[in-house]
Amino acid sequence: MSKTTAKLRQPIITVLGHVDHGKTTLLDKIRGTTVALKEPGAITQHVGASIVPADVIEKIAEPLKKIIPFKLKIPGLLFIDTPGHEIFSNLRRRGGSVADFAIVVVDVIEGFQRQTYESIEILKARKVPFLIAANKIDRIPGWRPQPDQPFLFSIRKQDPLVVQDLDDRIYRMVGELYKLGFQADRFDRIRDFTRTVAIVPVSAKTGEGIPELLAVLAGLIQQYMAKRLLVTSGPAKGVVLEVKEEPGLGTTMDVIIYDGIIRKGDIIVVGGLEKPIVTKVRALLMPRPLQEMRAHEGRFISVEEVAAAAGVKIVAPGLEDVVGGAPLHVVPSEDQVNEYYKKVKEEVETLRIKTDTKGVIVKADTLGTLEALVLTLKSKNIPVRIADVGPVSKRDVIEAAITRREIEEYGVILAFNVKVLPEAREEARKSGVRIFENNVVYRLLEDYEEWVRKLVEERRMRELNSLVRPGKIRIIPGYVFRRSEPAIVGVEVLGGIIRPGYPLMREDGRTLGQIMQIQDKGKPVPEARAGMAVAISIRGNIMIGRHVDEGDIMYTDIPDTHAKKLISKFLDDLSDDEKLVLKEIIRIKRKQNPTYGFVPGVKF
Repeated sequence: MSKTTAKLRQPIITVLGHVDHGKTTLLDKIRGTTVALKEPGAITQHVGASIVPADVIEKIAEPLKKIIPFKLKIPGLLFIDTPGHEIFSNLRRRGGSVADFAIVVVDVIEGFQRQTYESIEILKARKVPFLIAANKIDRIPGWRPQPDQPFLFSIRKQDPLVVQDLDDRIYRMVGELYKLGFQADRFDRIRDFTRTVAIVPVSAKTGEGIPELLAVLAGLIQQYMAKRLLVTSGPAKGVVLEVKEEPGLGTTMDVIIYDGIIRKGDIIVVGGLEKPIVTKVRALLMPRPLQEMRAHEGRFISVEEVAAAAGVKIVAPGLEDVVGGAPLHVVPSEDQVNEYYKKVKEEVETLRIKTDTKGVIVKADTLGTLEALVLTLKSKNIPVRIADVGPVSKRDVIEAAITRREIEEYGVILAFNVKVLPEAREEARKSGVRIFENNVVYRLLEDYEEWVRKLVEERRMRELNSLVRPGKIRIIPGYVFRRSEPAIVGVEVLGGIIRPGYPLMREDGRTLGQIMQIQDKGKPVPEARAGMAVAISIRGNIMIGRHVDEGDIMYTDIPDTHAKKLISKFLDDLSDDEKLVLKEIIRIKRKQNPTYGFVPGVKF
């Protein structure tokens, strides 16, 4: 494949960040500023992407020439139009990402949020360099907006207290990035951009800071990524952003071409739901110039060829089973179809998981989000039994039920943006398998983790409630209702807790019998705690007047194994009075058994 050292393609830029932090507004502002310049061809529309040409970037950043001098060699910047890490996840290729660079948008008022961390984790895993756009500076109390001005000009017109407020907020971001393993600073304070993440303060609303954002972005990419951007003239490689039905065209796919050239009539191999799909390009479509991508109403221009980097809509037969995030390869010649078929099959299969591991089942709409979900689950040490694209089937539920029998918290299905087939839902209802559904990754995982927390806590409480807990009671003088078989007496609970079924002992450790029932004001109650006066019936080896008497103290007779569990596992769940009573019981019991309640390494 021949490479031309003189020619660089435009880098592919993606915009990530938390919901409502201004990703779309920022993209719209960059495009709007570009279109507003009324330059001929100021913005080139692609499917799923927009190119901001180099001369326009230079014009926007012109006021900064004395501060940030640069001359662009790249032809421009290709922005992926649909922001968010769900789409970014689909920009995947073997060994990394199709995206060359990312902008992580952070609301300067709200700071880092769940999707901010998630975005940075995915960028880190894919080794994609990024900068931070500290957005919404116009919302800092006291900020005086300077529309479309460079940040470095605007900041000079702000009150010193406002400047201090912005600095404090930026340094909080610096601290968060440090925790994630990155050095960071405001862009104009950085000496070595290879080691430090640049933070560019902007307002997507007023346009302040956009000149610096584009200048820093273009300058960084050109200086440090030129090798990656070398143009190749060989057959195209691409990745499917999404598959769509288009009126009059049938099933089409929006593809980002990141290398080489694709032509009308080319044979292509693309990843499918069951197996790779081999087909021939019938048409390559681009939106009409200067139309907003998301409002193109199906009006396209047919082109003969598309060179990297570009977004293009491909029309070809048999695309119904193509999945988002799948690799696409142009086959150089017919005799190489099998070779490329195997290549695509192998790449897709590395993302699909099917094991005998006891773990969760993950179903996603695209290979990209599937990969992102599996990566996130692995980082949380949650094992995965099956990971695949497509709807949740009855077979998935049966697999989850097998795991559920052994490890309940892993016997679940995490469904990202996919349908649950009716027979799967019915099977889940019958077998008690939980299906978590969401179209936001962090919410899907949050729902699951919250459920696991509750499940583990319920299990813990069940175990705690199966133990005999510390209790101390005194027989109230004048309240002996029956002396034996069973003995019925009025007692005052001096500390801890008593429940039906708890065995009792005297102050010298002698076993007395077992509580049968507890009554409060003539009604049975499940327990009595410190400060309550209740009537209890006791069956077993006890006669009031012989074994114990009015005014005597009794304790719950805690088995040694229970005492050890209470000390090693549940000490924080015991009330202060329970802990005091437990100490008294240990003292009594150790006269008979010196190792009673002893837990190595725990001092109690």
